Amino acid sequence: MRDPFQIQPELRYGAPVCDEILTGRYFTIGYSWYFRQAKWVLEITNPNRRFEWETERPNNFRADIRIPRRFRAGLKAYEGSGYDRGHLVASANHDELEIQSSETFLLSNMSPQKPDFNRRMWRDLEMAIRRLNAKKSILETYVLTAPVFYFDQKVETIGNDSDKYGIDVPIPHAFVKSVLAEDNRGRLKLWTFEMKNRRLTGNLEDYLVSTYDAEQKVGGRFWDRVSGADLHSQKRRSNKMWSLD
Repeated sequence: MRDPFQIQPELRYGAPVCDEILTGRYFTIGYSWYFRQAKWVLEITNPNRRFEWETERPNNFRADIRIPRRFRAGLKAYEGSGYDRGHLVASANHDELEIQSSETFLLSNMSPQKPDFNRRMWRDLEMAIRRLNAKKSILETYVLTAPVFYFDQKVETIGNDSDKYGIDVPIPHAFVKSVLAEDNRGRLKLWTFEMKNRRLTGNLEDYLVSTYDAEQKVGGRFWDRVSGADLHSQKRRSNKMWSLD
């Protein structure tokens, strides 16, 4: 078996451990059989940005048949749950090609998200990352997204009794996005956000956290192929977003 870290460009700077690595055409999923969803997803935002067109959003949500049936979520788990099928890799980050956009609608790229979270602050963060990626000085933008479970709190689930496999999908308490930007001079800058899975207020900068602390909660180093001396990390909430100096 070929090493995905050698052939998947989004894994160039490393990724945390997981139960199974699902390599796609445009992004990679580190899957958790225990949580019936991704432990993390890793992408290069808009890797085909040389194209000037956009494809229509397909909305073809579907199970990921690469995962054994007893370990994967199905559409019925979300029916009537009150939770959105929340994208981890945003479809708008990959809207240049039809097959590229379609791949983001696999349920392995979804986690249960509160609608007031998914459609507000989470969406704002996704849009801010696309604006960062559009800067002329940015060569590539790597984004690692991960559900977070706080084990000192009750973990609730969604599911459907009509599913003969009895699949319950745990609801994350929060989500982490770690954004690694490489500029056209080869310099790396890092920003990591942690957001509770609920309606949030304030500014995006309010949710900047230490990457080290986020790694502790997710369970694994995010960018383990980059030495600390090479990475300029924004660790304090007071630091300005997308400051590239």
